[in-house]
Amino acid sequence: MPPFSPSSPSAPASRDSVVAALRSAGCVFAEDEAELLLAAARTPGELAAMVDRRASGVPLELVVGWAEFRGLRITVEPGVFVPRRRTEFLVEQALAHAPGAAVVVDLCCGSGAVGAALADALGGADLHAADIDPAAVRCARRNVAAYDGHVHAGDLFEALPERLRGRVDILAANVPYVPTEEVGLLPAEARDHEPLVALDGGSDGLDVLRRVAAEAPDWLAPGGCLLVETSERQAPAAVDAFTRGGLTTRLLGSEELYAHVVIGVRS
Repeated sequence: MPPFSPSSPSAPASRDSVVAALRSAGCVFAEDEAELLLAAARTPGELAAMVDRRASGVPLELVVGWAEFRGLRITVEPGVFVPRRRTEFLVEQALAHAPGAAVVVDLCCGSGAVGAALADALGGADLHAADIDPAAVRCARRNVAAYDGHVHAGDLFEALPERLRGRVDILAANVPYVPTEEVGLLPAEARDHEPLVALDGGSDGLDVLRRVAAEAPDWLAPGGCLLVETSERQAPAAVDAFTRGGLTTRLLGSEELYAHVVIGVRS
């Protein structure tokens, strides 16, 4: 496909021409995406470059530099997992269980979208986020700064300050849960542009989830909850992992968002 070019170097491209370029590249929501690109571009040249990047398969969120998540504009950068709308269901369930949460942890935080959304809704919570990926840590720091959030680098609970042990009211862990052999089957936007560490959950997709479920009770406050997103197929095994960890466990689902969340509560 030839590169997109505005009608002239000084005149802005028409909405129709942007839509046509996106549609020819296979973008299903070409009209909506065109509006975002036109709003984000500062010059015709920048718009042309953005349209070309999107047409080549770069996720829209990475092209414009942000993703909407629960009404917030979350900064996203190359090499960082893009928050999904279905994960808003996890946030909603966390808030429903612990509307007065004082200490919140966003584990495997990626961009920090979950932590930022929780902190925004709760107001004044002590927010901590953690990720093993340096790019995610840098990005999350930008997104939680408005909430005085703290972002830590490291492998799961090893990253957290010891003072949080036994005090966490909401522990949200959006762990990778794609089985290793299925990573290659993901849409190209995820497979080619998002970090493998944020996607690959091991042989059955539940390696990281099991580690989190086993250690979480030591970090949760009495009545505190752990929430993890999973697939419908993996849900029974995920529930079993939570139960083995000593948590009172439920499986929650949203047909609208096609979301499945396991919640475990410390007695």
